[in-house]
Amino acid sequence: MTTTPLRITVWGENVHEQVEQHVAERYPDGMHGAIADGIRENLPDAVVRTATMQEPEHGLTDEVLAATDVLTWWGHAAHQDVDDAVVDRVHKHVLSGMGLVVLHSGHWSKIFGKLMGTTCTLRWRSEHDQELVWTVNPQHPITRGVPNPIVIPEQEMYGEYFDVPTPDELVFISGFTGGEVFRSGMTYRRGLGKIFYFSPGDQDFPVYHHKDVRRVIANATEWARPEREREIPTLRRYDLGEYFDGQHYRGPFDDAPVDEHAADADASDHAGAQA
Repeated sequence: MTTTPLRITVWGENVHEQVEQHVAERYPDGMHGAIADGIRENLPDAVVRTATMQEPEHGLTDEVLAATDVLTWWGHAAHQDVDDAVVDRVHKHVLSGMGLVVLHSGHWSKIFGKLMGTTCTLRWRSEHDQELVWTVNPQHPITRGVPNPIVIPEQEMYGEYFDVPTPDELVFISGFTGGEVFRSGMTYRRGLGKIFYFSPGDQDFPVYHHKDVRRVIANATEWARPEREREIPTLRRYDLGEYFDGQHYRGPFDDAPVDEHAADADASDHAGAQA
């Protein structure tokens, strides 16, 4: 188990806080600020930074992502304004092993949709519903230290059907005052990266000040931290007896220039082997 400090980047769209007074009053440091504070409260040894969409490259340069073990993502009003180049960059880092915690309306973010491969649509209603977040996998480390259920007095309703792939692990299910249910906490693995989706948290309600919600998010960042050195999975050809170092075929995520002569030679060898 690694003893190095967990490095977390909390990314926030930071749009509602700029244009809606009641959101700015509820979250004077932004929702990203409240999420970051909750992580610091629960993980005092972690190194936590924030980034927002308004920064150059949305604050998510290659250097920032390379120095991030786990990225949390909150977006809502401006999913379409997130630069595709940044989405591709985050996607590559997740496949390489960076953890990703997607929060609430981040279900419709470009990065979550790219990783899930589905519409990620759901049923919703914003009418001051009470949400009960039920633990269905009490052995999972993300549930450590939280009550069952977590009671959230006011929250936006998210309900089924939620169009996402069947999760690797279902951790939480939520119920609402209208009788709806929702798979509110789920894990996935993509490439070498671990992903957790957690739905509680809306700009119109003080959910990111809720101590149990903050604990879940902190637990999730610990769970999602990389367990090995980061690298993109690659395609390699191995000759008989080569167990460790194969012929390094470049995949679609390698930005290095291709040696055309070597590629032609490899292709010829492959064609000869097929004959």
